[in-house]
This record gives sequence, structure tokens and C-alpha cells, in this order.
Amino acid sequence: MADRTILDAAALNGWRKSTYRGSEGGSCIEVLDGYPTGVPVRDSKDPQGPALVFPSTGWASFVTAANDGSLSA
Repeated sequence: MADRTILDAAALNGWRKSTYRGSEGGSCIEVLDGYPTGVPVRDSKDPQGPALVFPSTGWASFVTAANDGSLSA
């Protein structure tokens, strides 16, 4: 099984911020495209901190659900 955590996310280049971060900018999540074992996600407030790696299909399902409003609190 692939590792699901990257301890030092700053060691990787190419992070991009979420396109839905609101008008104030501020803190959000960042994702890294093209990672071989899934989609790494980190907190933009802590770029040297850890990142979680989600399976690509699971991440795609989450983004679709977030966009279409089918997630509930």
C-alpha cells in the first residue's frame, strides 16, 4: 500500500491553491498534480508541514460532490 502521508510537503514543487478560496484570499488547501500514488493535499498555512495523499478516484469524487452541493455537514 502506498504511503498516505508526506511529512515534509515543502520538499515537493508544483503546489497550487484551491480555485475556490473566496474573495479574501487567505488560507486554503493546496494540491499537487502529477504525484504518482494519488493527490497530495496540504494546508496553505503550513507549507512545511505534512500533506495527506488521497487516491485519485476518491479525490475526484470529493471534488465532484463539493461542486454539486451533495456534501452535508
